[in-house]
Amino acid sequence: MQSKPQVLAWLTCDGVHIDPGSGKHTILGVFSNIRAAKFPVAHPFMIWFLTLSDVPAGQHKVRISIGVDPMQMTPLIERPFESQSPLQRINLINEIRNLAFNGPGDHSIVVEVDDEPLLATSITVTN
Repeated sequence: MQSKPQVLAWLTCDGVHIDPGSGKHTILGVFSNIRAAKFPVAHPFMIWFLTLSDVPAGQHKVRISIGVDPMQMTPLIERPFESQSPLQRINLINEIRNLAFNGPGDHSIVVEVDDEPLLATSITVTN
Protein backbone atom coordinates (compact mmCIF):
# COMPACT_ATOMS: atom_id res chain seq x y z
CA MET A 1 0.00 0.00 0.00
CA GLN A 2 1.30 3.42 -1.00
CA SER A 3 1.22 6.22 1.58
CA LYS A 4 -0.11 9.70 0.86
CA PRO A 5 2.45 12.54 0.72
CA GLN A 6 2.67 14.51 3.98
CA VAL A 7 3.28 18.23 4.53
CA LEU A 8 6.04 18.64 7.13
CA ALA A 9 6.41 22.43 6.85
CA TRP A 10 4.59 25.37 5.30
CA LEU A 11 6.02 28.86 5.80
CA THR A 12 5.46 32.24 4.20
CA CYS A 13 8.72 34.18 4.33
CA ASP A 14 10.89 36.86 2.73
CA GLY A 15 13.73 34.59 1.66
CA VAL A 16 15.50 31.24 1.84
CA HIS A 17 19.29 30.89 1.82
CA ILE A 18 20.77 27.50 0.96
CA ASP A 19 24.27 27.02 2.37
CA PRO A 20 26.46 25.79 -0.50
CA GLY A 21 28.61 23.66 1.82
CA SER A 22 26.02 21.90 3.95
CA GLY A 23 22.84 22.29 1.91
CA LYS A 24 21.07 23.63 5.02
CA HIS A 25 18.17 26.03 4.47
CA THR A 26 18.01 29.30 6.42
CA ILE A 27 14.53 30.82 6.46
CA LEU A 28 14.40 34.63 6.55
CA GLY A 29 11.49 36.83 7.67
CA VAL A 30 8.64 34.42 8.44
CA PHE A 31 5.20 36.10 8.44
CA SER A 32 1.54 35.10 8.44
CA ASN A 33 -0.27 38.32 7.57
CA ILE A 34 0.10 41.30 5.28
CA ARG A 35 -0.77 44.86 6.26
CA ALA A 36 -1.77 47.36 3.56
CA ALA A 37 -2.52 51.08 3.78
CA LYS A 38 -4.91 50.98 0.80
CA PHE A 39 -6.51 48.52 -1.61
CA PRO A 40 -6.02 47.04 -4.08
CA VAL A 41 -2.46 46.20 -3.07
CA ALA A 42 0.24 44.01 -4.60
CA HIS A 43 2.74 42.34 -2.27
CA PRO A 44 6.06 42.63 -4.16
CA PHE A 45 7.75 39.36 -3.16
CA MET A 46 7.32 36.40 -0.84
CA ILE A 47 8.29 32.76 -0.70
CA TRP A 48 6.03 29.86 0.13
CA PHE A 49 8.41 27.25 1.58
CA LEU A 50 7.02 23.71 1.53
CA THR A 51 8.59 20.51 2.91
CA LEU A 52 7.06 17.17 1.90
CA SER A 53 7.73 13.57 2.92
CA ASP A 54 6.21 10.18 2.07
CA VAL A 55 6.20 11.08 -1.64
CA PRO A 56 6.48 7.93 -3.76
CA ALA A 57 9.58 7.74 -5.99
CA GLY A 58 9.14 9.33 -9.39
CA GLN A 59 7.87 12.49 -11.06
CA HIS A 60 5.11 14.54 -9.39
CA LYS A 61 3.34 17.89 -9.72
CA VAL A 62 2.66 20.46 -7.01
CA ARG A 63 -0.11 23.04 -7.43
CA ILE A 64 -0.62 25.96 -5.03
CA SER A 65 -3.82 27.97 -5.41
CA ILE A 66 -5.23 31.04 -3.66
CA GLY A 67 -8.66 32.64 -3.41
CA VAL A 68 -11.10 34.51 -1.21
CA ASP A 69 -13.75 31.87 -1.91
CA PRO A 70 -12.50 28.28 -1.34
CA MET A 71 -14.77 27.19 -4.21
CA GLN A 72 -13.05 29.57 -6.68
CA MET A 73 -9.31 29.10 -6.31
CA THR A 74 -6.74 30.49 -8.74
CA PRO A 75 -3.61 28.36 -9.33
CA LEU A 76 -0.46 30.45 -8.74
CA ILE A 77 2.18 27.72 -8.85
CA GLU A 78 2.15 24.55 -10.94
CA ARG A 79 5.51 22.86 -11.14
CA PRO A 80 6.99 19.39 -11.46
CA PHE A 81 9.31 17.86 -8.89
CA GLU A 82 10.96 14.50 -8.37
CA SER A 83 11.11 12.19 -5.37
CA GLN A 84 13.97 9.72 -5.01
CA SER A 85 12.24 7.78 -2.22
CA PRO A 86 9.29 8.11 0.19
CA LEU A 87 11.92 8.62 2.93
CA GLN A 88 13.28 11.76 1.21
CA ARG A 89 12.34 15.16 2.63
CA ILE A 90 11.64 17.45 -0.31
CA ASN A 91 12.00 21.21 0.14
CA LEU A 92 10.19 23.29 -2.48
CA ILE A 93 10.90 27.04 -2.62
CA ASN A 94 8.06 28.82 -4.41
CA GLU A 95 8.63 32.49 -5.28
CA ILE A 96 5.52 34.67 -5.47
CA ARG A 97 5.83 38.10 -7.10
CA ASN A 98 3.30 40.96 -7.10
CA LEU A 99 0.47 38.98 -5.54
CA ALA A 100 -2.60 41.25 -5.71
CA PHE A 101 -5.22 41.60 -2.97
CA ASN A 102 -8.41 43.56 -3.70
CA GLY A 103 -9.37 43.98 -0.06
CA PRO A 104 -8.74 42.91 3.51
CA GLY A 105 -9.64 39.45 4.77
CA ASP A 106 -8.52 35.85 4.91
CA HIS A 107 -7.31 34.43 1.62
CA SER A 108 -7.41 30.64 1.34
CA ILE A 109 -4.37 28.73 0.09
CA VAL A 110 -4.59 25.11 -1.04
CA VAL A 111 -1.56 22.88 -1.73
CA GLU A 112 -2.05 19.82 -3.93
CA VAL A 113 0.34 17.10 -5.06
CA ASP A 114 -0.77 15.13 -8.12
CA ASP A 115 -4.26 16.72 -7.83
CA GLU A 116 -4.62 15.47 -4.22
CA PRO A 117 -5.23 18.26 -1.64
CA LEU A 118 -2.64 18.04 1.16
CA LEU A 119 -2.98 21.39 2.94
CA ALA A 120 -5.59 24.13 3.30
CA THR A 121 -4.36 27.26 5.07
CA SER A 122 -4.76 31.00 4.73
CA ILE A 123 -3.00 34.35 4.74
CA THR A 124 -4.65 37.34 6.38
CA VAL A 125 -4.58 40.78 4.79
CA THR A 126 -5.41 43.76 7.04
CA ASN A 127 -5.41 47.54 6.81
